[in-house]
Amino acid sequence: MRTQAQKSTAFRALHDRPGAFIIPNPWDAGTARLLASLGFEALATTSLGLANTLGRPDGADAVSVDEVIQNVRAISKATDLPVNADLENGYADDPSGAAETVRRAAEAGAVGASIEDFTGDARRGVYDFQQAVERVHAAAEMAHSLPVPVMLTARAENLLRGCNDLDDTIRRLQAFEKAGADVLYAPGPRDLTTIRTVVSSVGKPVNVVMSMADPSITAQQLADAGVKRISVGGALSRLALGAFMEGAREMREKGSFTWVRRAIPTRELSSVFDKWPS
Repeated sequence: MRTQAQKSTAFRALHDRPGAFIIPNPWDAGTARLLASLGFEALATTSLGLANTLGRPDGADAVSVDEVIQNVRAISKATDLPVNADLENGYADDPSGAAETVRRAAEAGAVGASIEDFTGDARRGVYDFQQAVERVHAAAEMAHSLPVPVMLTARAENLLRGCNDLDDTIRRLQAFEKAGADVLYAPGPRDLTTIRTVVSSVGKPVNVVMSMADPSITAQQLADAGVKRISVGGALSRLALGAFMEGAREMREKGSFTWVRRAIPTRELSSVFDKWPS
């Protein structure tokens, strides 16, 4: 197994090389190992995926920071791939609290961490500009001062939270870049034109989440647009739960079990899981 330092080096190299890479989002050790078996080079945790496993709505008020850190640790230990931790708003309003959550994620094995400028409260929306920048600055200082440095991703949430102000979103990303963020991320754009506008406005690598963009867009098109990192958020979790509900509805409504034919064979799962130490 790679050391955390080796994972950190590998993660940074993915951002430095030409082109784009896909960083899928497992929600537990098993899905992390399945994704690793397919040849993906890095993983990212998903707040929605974790919330789904706990039977709770997505959001920092529904899942505790301790549960998030536990999930980061499980996924980081599951394979030798670098892991980026989805830390929502850092589970704290104040900059020092957000920075402490980054430290805890690194202690759990993460070599990347994402924090966002959404307060976690729909009534409050995103943090005001200055507070948002201060939070990124504190988180970046913490991330870069750790024994194994962490790549910090800063998320501008306007477009995802009902504020379709692309200019303010870009202004925030540019400020986050100056504050020390290593990767920039504005979930919400659906089309390549908007994505190109975001990418061209900053100098650091940009993450695009395909759970919100036009699904007909390909990884190559995103790479051609200048995107560096492509994630899917909780979409794989929703895909899995969609298949689960399809099978369950068939049993309940028809009393039939044809869905079993579409289930992954146990031997295929075992062949993957046997490769990794417990």
